[in-house]
Order: sequence, then structure tokens, then C-alpha cells
Amino acid sequence: MMARLAPPFSIFTQSHYWRPLLSSHNAKHALTAATNFSITSLARTPKSRDEGTTTTIKLSSKSRRKAFYESPEGVLLRKLNECSKDGDVIQALRHYDEARKLGVLLSLDHYNKLLYLCSVESAAGVPHLGLKRGFEIFQQMLNDRVQPNEATFTNAARLAAAKEDPDMAFELLKQMKNVAIAPKLRSYEPALFGFCKRGDAEKAYLVDADMVESGIVAEEPELSALLEVSVNANKEDKVYEVLHRLRATLRQVSESTLGIVENWFNSEYAAKIGKEKWDVKKVREGIARGGGGWHGQGWLGSGRWKVVNTQVNEDGVCLSCGEKLASIDIDPKETENFAASLSKLACQKEAKANFVHFQTWLERHGPFDAVVDGANVGLANGHNFSFSQLNTVVEQLRQISPSKRLPLIILHISRVHGGPAQNPKNKRLIENWKKNGVLYATPQGSNDDW
Repeated sequence: MMARLAPPFSIFTQSHYWRPLLSSHNAKHALTAATNFSITSLARTPKSRDEGTTTTIKLSSKSRRKAFYESPEGVLLRKLNECSKDGDVIQALRHYDEARKLGVLLSLDHYNKLLYLCSVESAAGVPHLGLKRGFEIFQQMLNDRVQPNEATFTNAARLAAAKEDPDMAFELLKQMKNVAIAPKLRSYEPALFGFCKRGDAEKAYLVDADMVESGIVAEEPELSALLEVSVNANKEDKVYEVLHRLRATLRQVSESTLGIVENWFNSEYAAKIGKEKWDVKKVREGIARGGGGWHGQGWLGSGRWKVVNTQVNEDGVCLSCGEKLASIDIDPKETENFAASLSKLACQKEAKANFVHFQTWLERHGPFDAVVDGANVGLANGHNFSFSQLNTVVEQLRQISPSKRLPLIILHISRVHGGPAQNPKNKRLIENWKKNGVLYATPQGSNDDW
């Protein structure tokens, strides 16, 4: 049984890690581990009061690349890259052992290549070599004071998962966050899949909660694993939650995920659970709040579910039950997030004051039922801008609007003051739109597509 590793960062005493400089009397072949790849040589000079004087020779980018390419470190990295392409962990370990004997200084790239190969080899069904050497290499990396990154911790977590120790994988994830390294979705997979495979639903939920807290959005593999462990544990509330996360995240699911969904609805347990009484008003409010199509009030009613494979026709009618599917809009929270993201992007791409001015104007004159891209509509049928054509679309939108209000019209300021805008008839049209507070002219230097 392999012993558990000590906390990886317990041996570090400072936040920035260093590597000793290589020095040589032959400056041509010396290479340092410093980030500027300066070459250091020790030389004696009769004019110096010290016995040794350090001289630093600055190299061009091309010279630095060539120096690294020809160095033992560069040669080792190329060999490990080849092993990574071929999936040859045995040869990679031979290169590693030889490099250690020769005193080659391994960098983060070297160690990450080795850890990746060991983790993949372990997962491929021959765990002993990859596990044993992988943890050994990880510990050596820490002993060498090489600063790990996200890939390092993720590969170490994969080794822990191959060892069937998701607790260790989760602990490595926590340590990564403790040293301010941002995790990725792949960083959570070893612990999450490990707990789900073991049937430990509660710990799987802890990993999922940590993932949500870190702003990581689960995709189908993660949600499918959470759904399966919840179904097997008869956690109906979690099944409900994950099903709706699947609904909100994916357009369609794989056959394997579909099988898990069918297993739930065909189960005896699913037939038993569900509220016998519920508040109809809350259900209606939930449907409106959620954009239509679902209410978010949990399982309502009880009894056997009917599970069939069917199709939906062009009118959105289910060919099995005959009911028409509801048209689902994005919910208010999604709308808010989308608007915030769009505003942030717009402020980054152009003068912030311009877009902020538009937001202020919109708060004063909005909301609107529809928005018209004036340039696209006015130029739809030719090379010359047509205000008459634009006005036709605007009036049609007003007729179909629930509030019978004019839509918001976006036009660049040059189209409001120049060209066809000088025509008296078009001038009256523009003034009428301005008077009604429905025309916004984007200033010079702004993209009217925002």
C-alpha cells in the first residue's frame, strides 16, 4: 500500500522559488536557469580586488533559443515530448533517470511531461509503474523547489485517482487553491469521478460545490456522473437539480446520459416520490420566472412515469402525447448575466464613456419590446440608405408590439445628420423618433452593433 504524501507545499519556506545558476569557464556552453537566460562565467582579472568576478553576457532571443536547444535541458525536453506523443512512459522514465545521474536541472516543463505520462499510463490499466514513479517524481519536484502549476496538481490528482484515492485528489485540489493557483474543470475531474465511481454521493457533492464556488461550469461528463450517483443513492432532490442543470447547459445529451435519465424515471423509487399537494400559484410564478417550460418547484404528484422514445414535429408537437412543447426563453438571471458580460465587453472594445452614456439613456427611455439595427434595415435592398424602408419595419414592429410602442432604433450619428437624412421628409421622420425617445445615435468611434 502506498503511503500518503505529505502536504506538497509544507517544504516551501518562501513564495518565490529559485534555481541555482549554472556557471562555466566556457561561456559558450553554460546555461542558467534564470528567466533571462544570461550566461554566467567566472574569470580572474588582475585589476580586480576580488579573486573572482562575475561577467554577464546578454544574448539575443535567437541565441537564447539556440543555447537552450543545444543544452542538456533542451535535449531532455525534446526527448520527453517525443515520448509524450508516443505515450511511451517507460522510455520517458529512462530519460529521466539518465538526466538525474548526469545532474541535469529539470524544469517545470520536464516534470509536467513526466507526471502526465505517469498519470495516463496509470489510467491505461498498468498502474504499478506509473503510480510508483509518478508520486516519486512529484516528490522530487517539490524537493527541487520547482514551483508547481495547475497542470502539475491536476496530473498528481490523476495519479491519486488511479490509486483509487479521490480524497487525496480532492486534497491536492484544495492545496492548489490555497497557493492561489486557479483550478480548471479538468482539475476537479479526478476527485469528482473518483467519488462518483465509489458511490460516495455526499463527497461528490462537496467537490461539485467547490467547483461552483470557483466559477467552474460543469459539462456533460461531470453532470452525468453526478446524476448517476444521485440516482443510485435515491437522492431525489439532487436528481431534480442535476436534471435541470443538464437542461440549462446542453442542447442534447449522449446515449449514456440518456440511459441514466431513463433508469431514474423507470425506477420504483421515482414512482413513489413527489408532493401530493402543491401551490398552483407558485407553480405558475415559477414557470414565468424560469422563462417558461419548467417551474422549479420539485417533484409534483406520484405514480409511474411513462418513458418512450418519440419525435417532435415542425410545429413543436410531441408525437407521443400530442402536447405542444413550450417555447422557453432565457430566465431573468441568465438575461442579467448576459447583459453584464456584453456591457463589460463593449467597454473594453471602445470608449467606456460612450457605452455608459448609452446605458444611462436606455434607463431613461426604456424598456423597449424590440430593437432595430437601422443600418442593416435601411440598406437591406440596395446600396442607398432608405429611411422609408426603415420606417416601414418600425411601424410593423409597433403593430405587433404588446404595448403598441415604437421599437428602439439604433443609427450611427453620420446617418442621422448626413446624406439622405438631409431630405425634408426624412428630417421630419428623424425628429419624430427623437421626440418619442426611440432613436439613439451612436457617436463617432463607436460600434453601433453594441
